[in-house]
Amino acid sequence: MAEEQRQRPTEAEPAEAAAEDGPAAGAAEEARAEERQAEPAAGGEAAAEPAAGEAREQQPPAEVAEGEEAAQAEGAAQAEGEDPLARALRERDELLDLARRTQADFENYRKRAAREAAAAGERAKAGLVRELLSVVDNLERALASAQAEEEHLAEGVRLVHAELLGVLQRSGVEPFDPAGDAFDPERHEALSVRQEEGTDAGVVLEVVEKGYTMNGAVLRPARVVVSG
Repeated sequence: MAEEQRQRPTEAEPAEAAAEDGPAAGAAEEARAEERQAEPAAGGEAAAEPAAGEAREQQPPAEVAEGEEAAQAEGAAQAEGEDPLARALRERDELLDLARRTQADFENYRKRAAREAAAAGERAKAGLVRELLSVVDNLERALASAQAEEEHLAEGVRLVHAELLGVLQRSGVEPFDPAGDAFDPERHEALSVRQEEGTDAGVVLEVVEKGYTMNGAVLRPARVVVSG
């Protein structure tokens, strides 16, 4: 019995050791669990580093904006520290320069508008005169075909023709008759070509309709027959 009692404590020793080792083993297990939980967090921190790098790469525009704001603030500070008289003179010069530019722009606009209005008036007058030239041509044909017994009628037509030519001349319109001149395509319109002995080629033989100029520019070319 004494031997059995001596053996029982020895058998209980492993149990006591296991009981003593139980808290230490639990603490170790908890430490390993915390390590396992810390590993994903560390991975998350590692993944967050590129995002932080990207955020740092996107900082330059903000830095540029901050630099511009700083420059504006510095300019405002300099303006505040500027002498009042010097600032007033500078603002006066700026306003005078703006007024001169505005005046020059308005003067250029006024001249351009005047030129455009004058050109529009000339075009309108030229269109009206062209319409009247056909009336002049018909009056001249009537005078050319008048018979002797129709002299009293021809005299009235002649007066109307002369009055109309006077109105046109006062508007700067002048007739020209190129008979015998060398053919000029800018002033003449060739209706036909005819052979003529003793005449060089390219000479106006006959004028079908007279030409007219207006203020030196050809209003209507003369319609002619040219030698071939």
